[in-house]
Amino acid sequence: MGDDSEWVKLPVDQKCEHKLWKARLSGYEEALKIFQKIKDEKSPEWSKFLGLIKKFVTDSNAVVQLKGLEAALVYVENAHVAGKTTGEVVSGVVSKVFNQPKAKAKELGIEICLMYIEIEKGEAVQEELLKGLDNKNPKIIVACIETLRKALSEFGSKIILLKPIIKVLPKLFESREKAVRDEAKLIAVEIYRWIRDALRPPLQSINSVQTAPKPSRFRSQQELEAKLEQQQSAGGDAEGGGDDGDEVPQIDAYELLEAVEILSKLPKDFYDKIEAKKWQERKEALEAVEVLVKNPKLEAGDYADLVKALKKVVGKDTNVMLVALAAKCLTGLAVGLRKKFGQYAGHVVPTILEKFKEKKPQVVQALQEAIDAIFLTTTLQNISEDVLAVMDNKNPTIKQQTSLFIARSFRHCTASTLPKSLLKPFCAALLKHINDSAPEVRDAAFEALGTALKVVGEKAVNPFLADVDKLKLDKIKECSEKVELIHGKKAGLAADKKEFKPVPGRAAASGATGDKDTKDISAPKPGPLKKAPATKPGGPPKKGKPAALGGAGSTGTKNKKGLETKEIVEPELSIEVCEEKASAVLPATCIQLLDSSNWKERLACMEEFQKAVELMDRTEMPCQALVRMLAKKPGWKETNFQVMQMKLHIVALIAQKGNFSKTSAQIVLDGLVDKIGDVKCGNNAKEAMTAIAEACMLPWTAEQVMSMAFLQKNPKNQSETLNWLSNAIKEFGFSGLNVKAFISNVKTALAATNPAVRTSAITLLGVMYLYVGPSLRMFFEDEKPALLSQIDAEFEKMQGQNPPAPTRGISKHSTSGTDEGEDGDEPDDGGNDVVDLLPRTEISDKITSELVSKIGDKNWKIRKEGLDEVAGIINEAKFIQPNIGELPTALKGRLNDSNKILVQQTLNILQQLAVAMGPNIKQHVKNLGISIITVLGDSKNNVRAAALATVNAWAEQTGMKEWLEGEDLSEELKKENPFLRQELLGWLAEKLPTLRSTPTDLILCVPHLYSCLEDRNGDVRKKAQDALPFFMMHLGYEKMAKATGKLKPTSKDQVLAMLEKAKANMPAKPAAPAKATSKSVGGSAPAKFQPASAPVEDSVSGTVEPKLDPKKAKALGVSSKAKTAQGKKVPSKTSLKEDEDKSGPIFIVVPNGKEQRMKDEKGLKVLKWNFTTPRDEYIEQLKTQMSSCVAKWLQDEMFHSDFQHHNKALAVMVDHLESEKEGVIGCLDLILKWLTLRFFDTNTSVLMKALEYLKLLFTLLSEEEYHLTENEASSFIPYLILKVGEPKDVIRKDVRAILNRMCLVYPASKMFPFIMEGTKSKNSKQRAECLEELGCLVESYGMNVCQPTPGKALKEIAIHIGDRDNAVRNAALNTIVTVYNVHGDQVFKLIGTLSEKDMSMLEERIKRSAKRPSAAPVKQVEERPQRTQSASSNTNMLRKGPAEDMSSRLNQARSMSGHPEAAQMVRREFQLDLDEIENDNGTVRCEMPELVQHKLDDIFEPVLIPEPKIRAVSPHFDDMHSNTASTINFIISQVASGDINTSIQALTQIDEVLRQEDKAEAMSGHIDQFLIATFMQLRLIYNTHMADEKLEKDEIIKLYSCIIGNMISLFQIESLAREASTGVLKDLMHGLITLMLDSRIEDLEEGQQVIRSVNLLVVKVLEKSDQTNILSALLVLLQDSLLATASSPKFSELVMKCLWRMVRLLPDTINSINLDRILLDIHIFMKVFPKEKLKQCKSEFPIRTLKTLLHTLCKLKGPKILDHLTMIDNKNESELEAHLCRMMKHSMDQTGSKSDKETEKGASRIDEKSSKAKVNDFLAEIFKKIGSKENTKEGLAELYEYKKKYSDADIEPFLKNSSQFFQSYVERGLRVIEMEREGKGRIPISTGISPQMEVTCVPTPTSTVSSIGNTNGEEVGPSVYLERLKILRQRCGLDNTKQDDRPPLTSLLSKPAVPTVASSTDMLHSKLSQLRESREQHQHSDLDSNQTHSSGTMTTSSSSTANIDDLKKRLERIKSSRK
Repeated sequence: MGDDSEWVKLPVDQKCEHKLWKARLSGYEEALKIFQKIKDEKSPEWSKFLGLIKKFVTDSNAVVQLKGLEAALVYVENAHVAGKTTGEVVSGVVSKVFNQPKAKAKELGIEICLMYIEIEKGEAVQEELLKGLDNKNPKIIVACIETLRKALSEFGSKIILLKPIIKVLPKLFESREKAVRDEAKLIAVEIYRWIRDALRPPLQSINSVQTAPKPSRFRSQQELEAKLEQQQSAGGDAEGGGDDGDEVPQIDAYELLEAVEILSKLPKDFYDKIEAKKWQERKEALEAVEVLVKNPKLEAGDYADLVKALKKVVGKDTNVMLVALAAKCLTGLAVGLRKKFGQYAGHVVPTILEKFKEKKPQVVQALQEAIDAIFLTTTLQNISEDVLAVMDNKNPTIKQQTSLFIARSFRHCTASTLPKSLLKPFCAALLKHINDSAPEVRDAAFEALGTALKVVGEKAVNPFLADVDKLKLDKIKECSEKVELIHGKKAGLAADKKEFKPVPGRAAASGATGDKDTKDISAPKPGPLKKAPATKPGGPPKKGKPAALGGAGSTGTKNKKGLETKEIVEPELSIEVCEEKASAVLPATCIQLLDSSNWKERLACMEEFQKAVELMDRTEMPCQALVRMLAKKPGWKETNFQVMQMKLHIVALIAQKGNFSKTSAQIVLDGLVDKIGDVKCGNNAKEAMTAIAEACMLPWTAEQVMSMAFLQKNPKNQSETLNWLSNAIKEFGFSGLNVKAFISNVKTALAATNPAVRTSAITLLGVMYLYVGPSLRMFFEDEKPALLSQIDAEFEKMQGQNPPAPTRGISKHSTSGTDEGEDGDEPDDGGNDVVDLLPRTEISDKITSELVSKIGDKNWKIRKEGLDEVAGIINEAKFIQPNIGELPTALKGRLNDSNKILVQQTLNILQQLAVAMGPNIKQHVKNLGISIITVLGDSKNNVRAAALATVNAWAEQTGMKEWLEGEDLSEELKKENPFLRQELLGWLAEKLPTLRSTPTDLILCVPHLYSCLEDRNGDVRKKAQDALPFFMMHLGYEKMAKATGKLKPTSKDQVLAMLEKAKANMPAKPAAPAKATSKSVGGSAPAKFQPASAPVEDSVSGTVEPKLDPKKAKALGVSSKAKTAQGKKVPSKTSLKEDEDKSGPIFIVVPNGKEQRMKDEKGLKVLKWNFTTPRDEYIEQLKTQMSSCVAKWLQDEMFHSDFQHHNKALAVMVDHLESEKEGVIGCLDLILKWLTLRFFDTNTSVLMKALEYLKLLFTLLSEEEYHLTENEASSFIPYLILKVGEPKDVIRKDVRAILNRMCLVYPASKMFPFIMEGTKSKNSKQRAECLEELGCLVESYGMNVCQPTPGKALKEIAIHIGDRDNAVRNAALNTIVTVYNVHGDQVFKLIGTLSEKDMSMLEERIKRSAKRPSAAPVKQVEERPQRTQSASSNTNMLRKGPAEDMSSRLNQARSMSGHPEAAQMVRREFQLDLDEIENDNGTVRCEMPELVQHKLDDIFEPVLIPEPKIRAVSPHFDDMHSNTASTINFIISQVASGDINTSIQALTQIDEVLRQEDKAEAMSGHIDQFLIATFMQLRLIYNTHMADEKLEKDEIIKLYSCIIGNMISLFQIESLAREASTGVLKDLMHGLITLMLDSRIEDLEEGQQVIRSVNLLVVKVLEKSDQTNILSALLVLLQDSLLATASSPKFSELVMKCLWRMVRLLPDTINSINLDRILLDIHIFMKVFPKEKLKQCKSEFPIRTLKTLLHTLCKLKGPKILDHLTMIDNKNESELEAHLCRMMKHSMDQTGSKSDKETEKGASRIDEKSSKAKVNDFLAEIFKKIGSKENTKEGLAELYEYKKKYSDADIEPFLKNSSQFFQSYVERGLRVIEMEREGKGRIPISTGISPQMEVTCVPTPTSTVSSIGNTNGEEVGPSVYLERLKILRQRCGLDNTKQDDRPPLTSLLSKPAVPTVASSTDMLHSKLSQLRESREQHQHSDLDSNQTHSSGTMTTSSSSTANIDDLKKRLERIKSSRK
């Protein structure tokens, strides 16, 4: 029993998983209690149970399961993480709960599902429930249906998608189980409640048996509804259409239907039959179509031909029955295709309208149905031109039917879809009809106008009805009241209606879209909420929708008032009546004295007149009478200017104070125009005109004034009138002005002889340009060039300015319903208005059938002629009407012309067409625009570019909506043409981010987008990835993720990963476009949100306060500009007050403010600071972020529109820089972002000031030792780099200086990629400057600034050598030369292959730079002042430029660059700084910074922001512990530390990581780095610590054991061991073997133990490393050790032993080895050591080893081995191939030679007991070498070795025959070698100065080098230098050269085509080689030429000797400084 109850002690989560049911029961109960206790929904407790909830619901024990379900329900209700479990839990409920017999379990299961829906996981739940319907168990199916029904009932059809449920209904009704059928009926009834009759069509397919019971249910349902309605409509009217209108579109029966494809089902002979002469045949054809189009939903396709055929029947057929039939077919097509039919609407509408001449009712009815159906597929805008054209037809029935059609169409419109621009032409046409002689035409027109009045309200229509008499006006209103709109508006009662719709029982979580609708609509309106027009509920309202909200007609008293004011149109009164009216209001004397001959009396009379007018009440003022009195004789011919001035002033007063009509205006205007040019009275005349313009509208006044002025001859009047008009336009705004009329007058003025008139006309054009834009110029292109240039100059001035907000024409009329008030209320986009005003030419008559047939001719020349003609027609017309006849089809055919030139020409014409037709081109998008997109798939680049330009030109005119609607675009994307796909995706990626909303059809493109993500073509994939975030921005992540459901599983995973990535980069949608700024107060809230009925006070209160919460602002659609406009007003306080304000700090320190901002940016809560030009939302965001931490007054200055304020702000910031350091650092990210905005200003003074500030700022930051964060850097540096390309030198200098200083606060290696990015700019100056900057970085910081790797970086830089721009080429060359100076010949390996031309330029440049003495790169003084220039000290050396052998060396370097191993870089921490050592006069102290103790566990925790003390540790690690990787980097860098304890500590930490399996993975990726650090440390111990007397040897042993222990741990983990690369392994083996041979270790007491451990370690390395890498490394190491003649034979022997071990392992490892690479290495080895040369070796081992290796490989691989020689270039010449072939032959007879072991033993036994003859041969070979120029040194060394080995050997006979001189030379040489070897002992080296070179330096003891700096002038032998050098090297931590080294890179270069594995020590060589000085090769002349040459040619002479020489010089300098 004890065992059973042990679970009691377990924690809750473990109990829940226990195998005992009691334990689980107890666990669930406890969990339930815990869940109920947790108050915080975000508590971490919830997460513990995430994985268990599924088990709660699927428990196998029924009792326990019930408790689990209860707990799960509470969990889902309260835990914020519950959403993550949706899928698994709901599927668990479906499969394991719904089949339970217990009702309680099922209830809980259903509750859990509903709760998930409540937490917004509806889609996932529904998906699982629908899957459950496929289950075999009927119980589960019933429960699933029941759950769906309840969900629908409680949450409504917005949350529960009906379409998928309706799809499965027929299947459920056919189920055998009655329970399932019953449940299906219930859910069908529920669905019916939501969507009404839309449910009927999908259920038609159900068998009658099952359908039988349904209607009865519906009936009862309807009765129920009737009752409900009776109750609900007690307070309102009966249920209105508005309710349905609101919901029905969401679930539309159409949506639930499957589309039917009918084109293929048409009778084959349809097109022949439809043309047949017999009407019966035609009828048959039409009947066939009629049957097909009865399908309620049709598949999209190309219906153009079918429509054309039907159109022909309607238009031309004589049989009226067939006309009716064809019309029915068109109706069917329009209904079935809906929006997809829109593209054909334009062709069909004119034909149908014209056919209304038929009188037969059935024909008329059919045509009406057809045109109504067609109207629903398009917009009124698109067909307006066609409809208006028919309005002028003479036939009354056509006129009547067209008016009735317009009336019906208007009913479908709302105020936003029936804008003023559209209403105006319709009203004008209908007004003609109300005066028609035929009563039916009049009635139809009244109905249409009444409908318009109802739809948009009186305010909008009244301006067009100004001239309609009272009777007709009443008739229109009467019609208006009868009209019932489609959208359910009834006389403004909509607000009181009760909705019948079932209200969801639960509020679906607040995010549910349903709420949004109401929120968005209700927010902006103070008035009562009217019913929104029907749109699909669920999305935020579309643009312009709320304009309709204000209700139909304006309500209340306002209406009457509007009408009164409008009645100012008064009849002309006779003079008598006027006198009578005037005398009633004016003093009698006044009237008598009006025409007095005495001017004083007239003046007095005028004064009285003025007083009387001032006192008069508006309603009583008879304006017309008064102005008639003023005009009475002498009237405007008044001679006295004072009287005249008074008169004009009075006119102005009357116009302002009275109800001034156009009739009154006409009386005075003539006189005013006459006086406008008068010097004294001109101003008064202008004032009066302005007042009249305000009373009678500017458009009307201006037109009158202009025509009057140009009827006169007086040029002064003309010019002043034009001037007045320019000002008036600025004051009143531009709306309503008749551009055409002006343009003709302006043209007259431009032709005037008087220059003043011309100047005024040009000024007026400038003002018009502000409003009209560039299209204005097109009207004046035919002016004389001189005049045109003046006009252009004027336009230039206006460019970039915004038109001023209108100040007049609003105040008075905003309360009345006049034109201007409405204008303030509805700021239609100025541009579009104007485009409508431009005079358009009708060109359809010029598009003749001949022209069309020309365009389609077989001969391409004739086709070209046709196209030329079209281009000519369009050019001539400039602006054209949208009706262009058959042209679209003709041009469409040319887009796929076989002649590409014609395709391009067609594209150019289409581009012209877009500009000429303007926005009306919309109607051609579907039939022409999509064809242009197809051309994007052309294989020719230039054709694609032209197509893209055309598409852009079209999109500019049409907007994107037309393109994205329908399936056309997705069809294009579906085509598997890589060009088309990449161009189209690129275009979408560019356009989508700019859109605020897109049609839902965009989702159709998504499947094709996904297939593009996996396209074979890389460019397509890239473009698809780029476009992904923008699709997501509009469709949302959910929809996109859902769309992956149809992909294959592998694809799905990939795409989902990309979606996740895109989600992170998803931009925010752009804010609403700013229109408000240019409008007055009345219009400052964007019009669409201003209720039409609100009086002006309301609309003012509706404007958005600047303090508005940004979220609300977005809901109101307020543009960011509108806000900035108000935000910019600097508070106008008294100056004293301002000073007080400015006294405090300018930057407020907000704790953690910066960190929070970074988090927000990371979490995408705000926009990422990344743009090409700053958009408003960025500025707005920055402003919001600054508001909390920057003083208000400074912020106002910073965001002012005037640049001078920016300068002030910068001055203030400079002043406060020192005093507010903390504040500046706290707001640094914001300051830098603000400065990036200043970089985009055009004003130079601001830019200069900003750069000045930045220099001071970065100086301050470096003093404070601040480090820029990644966020600050990435949002600032790219923009700073843009400025490095400025044309002004001084700016470029400043930017470079700032970049320089930035390196002190941001690591140069991280700066590098930003600057590299700058080299890709289009601006050549920027490219050049960036390249120079890269050079400086490399020069100052060495090669490891190059990111991501030096190779990649240099390849990028080298590309620019071929740049077009000379400066860029030079900069690139200079940069690479700089790198060459730092890095030597390895540059060529890194830059890869260049073209011949580029290479020769580079070589030339390097040669030139070589002639100049290269100074050691000196860090910029400001950064490291302690450095002094060391160049001058080199100059007293003898020098001869190494130019002669440069080119040959370059070639060798190039031949090497093909080697597969990339160079291993030594990281900066490990580079030796010789300059530092030299200038250091004390003893060498290895000072290490204080180290931070690391707790290793913390490596794996998310790391906190680093503390400053860490920053001080090492400038190379920015943000040090920002993650595990950088922590590991830091620890590894300490491994190579000079301080033993630091190193041991670091090693211990790494060991801890390596020993724990789960943590060891962290080291992955750092292995090479760690190994490099390790053998650096081994080398340091070997050369420095071991030679240091003071150091305790125990410590060294301890360090050794740490290193070896670590290595053993590392090489036991195979996955990590395999990461070590060849170069690193080679150096590691070198280090370990050197250590094994170190005699000093053997003398220590624990030394033997160390050596044994090393032995063990070497075995591990051999076994566990990547077998290819280690084998390759050993081969190269052997090659190197054999090359270095001074290398100890023991070393080579140990390397060979390692190789033997590898050979033994081969049988097991052969399959994992990259044989090709190994054979390449062997091939190189055999090339360096041909057979003859190997045979000359002192030992036979090398050749035996090689043969054994090859033999084993052959044995294992057999003949296949010959297939592995792929990497060897010319393998026919390869010795290896020949050798292998021989072996293959022998392998037949010899069945395997000795075993490996025997080989080994044999090899060790072999001794040099060669026969005498052999010895003689050997010596002869040696002496031959000594005698040859090239190999003399090698010969001497071999001779020395030989003598040493065989001390009794006799070499006399060989010397006897030679000259005395040769004998002494040999003796001297041997002595030198002896001195060398004995002097040095066994100290191995690793620095790359090989012993053979040291010998080279001192060819004979007699050659002396004058001892520089040796005070007593004695001559010193070379051994003294070498001794000193040795001491210096030990002090510096460099190794002393001896046995076991490989020759340096340079020495290998002299043997052509010997690739080496670049080892990690190459950085050391590069440092040495950069100290190279040219050196005299030919020493003293007492040697004959033989010997002289020998000194130079053996290995690479000058460079290597220079290295040693340099060290000697330094030794001298140190020596002298010590004295």
